[in-house]
Amino acid sequence: QVQLGESGGGLVQAGGSLRLSCAASGTIFSINAMDWYRQAPGKQRELVATITSGGSTNYADSVKGRFTISRDNAKNTVYLQMTSLQSEDTAGYYCHTFDMRSRRHYWGQGTQVTVSS
Repeated sequence: QVQLGESGGGLVQAGGSLRLSCAASGTIFSINAMDWYRQAPGKQRELVATITSGGSTNYADSVKGRFTISRDNAKNTVYLQMTSLQSEDTAGYYCHTFDMRSRRHYWGQGTQVTVSS
C-alpha cells in the first residue's frame, strides 16, 4: 500500500517562505513522477508542480519563479520550496503520485499553508 505524508505547512507572512515535504512509502519511489497540488476554499484542486522520475520539472504559471520542486530518491521524499508567498497561495497542499507498479493514483492527507497579508 502506497502512503504519502506531507509536512511543513503553517502560517507565514506575505513575502515569506516555507518548505513542504512529502515522504512516500510502499512504492518504488524513484520510478514515479511526483506532484504537488493545492486547493483553496471554494476552488478546484489545481496542479502546482511536477517532477518526473528523471528530475524534469514543470510548474503552474502562477508559481513559476517562486516555487521549486525537488526530490531525494534516497529518502523517498519530494519537496516544494515556496518563496515570495502571497495571500493567493493560501490553500491545502497535497502530494500526489501515479504509482507505476500498481497503476493507481495516491494522495497524501494534505498540509495547510496560510499566508497573511
